[in-house]
Order: sequence, then structure tokens, then C-alpha cells
Amino acid sequence: MAGVRVTRRVLQVGVGLLVAAAIAYALWPQPVPADFGRVVRGPLDVVVEEEGKTRIRERYIVSAPLAGRMQRITLKAGDPVVAGKTLLATIEPGDPALLDARAVAEADAKVKAATAAVEQTEPQLEQAKVALDFAQSQYKRIKQQIERNVSTQEDLERVEMLVRSRSEELRSAQFARQIAQFELELAKAALPKSAATSDSIATQWRVEIHSPIDGRVLRVLHESAGIVTPATQLLELGDPTDLEIEVDVLSSDAVKVEPGARTLLVHWGRDEPIEGRVRLVEPSAFTKISALGVEEQRVNVIIDFTDPAAKRESLGDAYRVEARIVVWHADAVLKVPGSALFRHEEKWSVYEVVAGLARLRPVEIGHRNDLEAEILSGLAENAVVILHPSDRITDGTRVEAR
Repeated sequence: MAGVRVTRRVLQVGVGLLVAAAIAYALWPQPVPADFGRVVRGPLDVVVEEEGKTRIRERYIVSAPLAGRMQRITLKAGDPVVAGKTLLATIEPGDPALLDARAVAEADAKVKAATAAVEQTEPQLEQAKVALDFAQSQYKRIKQQIERNVSTQEDLERVEMLVRSRSEELRSAQFARQIAQFELELAKAALPKSAATSDSIATQWRVEIHSPIDGRVLRVLHESAGIVTPATQLLELGDPTDLEIEVDVLSSDAVKVEPGARTLLVHWGRDEPIEGRVRLVEPSAFTKISALGVEEQRVNVIIDFTDPAAKRESLGDAYRVEARIVVWHADAVLKVPGSALFRHEEKWSVYEVVAGLARLRPVEIGHRNDLEAEILSGLAENAVVILHPSDRITDGTRVEAR
């Protein structure tokens, strides 16, 4: 009997211990599940991201050089044109009464104005050539200095951007001279026609307008046959492969953008981004109403493509793109996911995971973007932090990885 009582007592004690353990386990605080991140060292980019659109760098409006009856234009938007070969439009004489002394004087004045325009392009073209030669000599000098460890790679990139910019200026000056020369030839062609005095002579002449550039027809502005007056716009021409990007940004962001800044163009229709460089930040802002009805001061930023045209064959004029302009970059900084940061007592803070417990850590941050932030003090490399901390987490809370 004594043995039975002992056994019963042992069972009662054991059951009691089990119940006590179950109650203690139920009352013991359970770890709060959370997402963990890590403090790492790596590259960090601070960007200005805005929508923009492509535009043809150089476009040309073909206009009627004199009054007359124009034949119907058969070209369509997208048709290729060759400089000096593709016939754009034909103008025949209209009312012979219009071929008077005043018309002759006007035609002669147009020839003189066109001649002056050609002469004005000469110094601009020469200046662009000199500027390009100087930029190329600087590039060679910096490259030699890098070989002797005198200059940095950043200096080389800066002068490369200068060479690219001067090359574009030279090409623009050459284009302007080509157009001015075309205008002069067109004015000279119209002069003898305006001097015709008899109906028999007037009915024999016609002015044929050929393309001044290589490219494509962008728009047909006056397609139907009929009487046209001088300066009537007929077609718009351009080279769809010669594109640049126009992005309007807030003026507060524009002050951070510098010429030569690296740019990534995304969401343009394909997954692979396109590289670009900022060529110009326009000096004048304009007012734009936002989608919320707020007046904003915006500034146009002009970006050149650096990737070859073959990589963006499907892009055309006025296509939408998203531009990410890099305004600050570092190759190796201590950084933390931005979702780990929160404000505590007017200071930036994070929860660091130490031995399974969340510990509040005030931190000092530097540059940041939408995803990451630079850590100046308060955390060490490889520290584990809590992402998106909830209100269930306080200093000392036991946590576990979700």
C-alpha cells in the first residue's frame, strides 16, 4: 500500500509540473515574426526620376519659296528622302499678273537674305571646329596623364563628355550651313521665275523642290494641290535615328543635375535600359500645373543617348520614356535598406537584431534614394536590422525571421 501511495504522489507531482510548464509556456512572450535585412557596403546612386519624351535633334520645315500653283504632294509620313535627289513638291505659275516688279524685288531680297545667312554660318562652323579640336587635344592630354597617374578617371569622363558635346555642336553647325545653302539655292531658283513677263514664258517654268537632308518625312503639312503663297509650310523632315530626350524636372531637382550626369532610360517598351548622358540643363524654368492642380516650376533637361542606335531601333519621335538621372554616386558606402529607417524622438533610428532581441539604434544617415540610405554612424557592417518594424516591436522585444 505504501508503494501505491508513493506512485500516486509521484504521478500527481508530475502532472502538476506538466500543467505548470504548459501555463508558463503559454504566458511566455512569443517572438514577433519580422523581415530582416543586413547592413552592407556597396555602390549607391541618388537619382532624379521623371518622365520625358524623345525628340528629333534637328528637324526641317520645307516651305514654298514663292507663290504659285502647287501639285499634290504624294509623299507620306515615314517615306525616306535623300538630299538633293528626292522630289518633295512642284510649284507651277499661278496668275501671271503676280509676276510683277514687286515680286521680282521680293525674290531678289530673299536671295540676298539667304546669301547673308550662308555667310553667317561660316564663323559658327569654324568656331565649332576649333572647339572640337581643343576638346580632342584635352582628351589626349588627360589620357596621357592617367597613364602617368597624374589625372583621375573622373577627369577623363568629363573631357569625354566635352568631346561628345563639341562634336554635336559641330554637327549642328554643319547642318545649319547645309540648310542655309539649300535656302539660297531655292531663292536663286525662284528669282528668274519671278522675272517672267509674258504668259507664254510663265507657263513654261516650274520650281521643283528637292530634299535638303537625308532622313524621312515626319509630317505632310500641305498635301492637296492648289495655290500656295510664299512661306507656306509644306513638309517637315528629320532623321528619326538622331534622337535626344527632353525631361522636365522640378527646379529644386534641376539644381542638383550637372551636364555629363549618367542617365538610365527605363520603361520605354523593353526590359533592357538605355544609357544616356545629360547634355544641357536649360537656364530658364516654366510653370506647369501638376495632376493635383498644383503650380510647379519645371526645368527642361536635355539628354543624349550614349548607347548605339541599333539598341533603340524601335524608338521614334515624341515617344515616352522614364529617365533616372544620377545626381550622386559612390562605389563603396555603408548602406541600409530604407524600409528599416523610422523617426524616433526626431532622430533616424533602426531596430538592430542582437541575440534574437530588437535593440533600438539611433543612426546618422547621409545620401539616400528610394531603396537604400547611407549610414554615417550608429551601425556596423553586416549588422542585421528589422525591415518595416510594426508597433508590436519595441526595444527588447524578442523577434524571429518571418
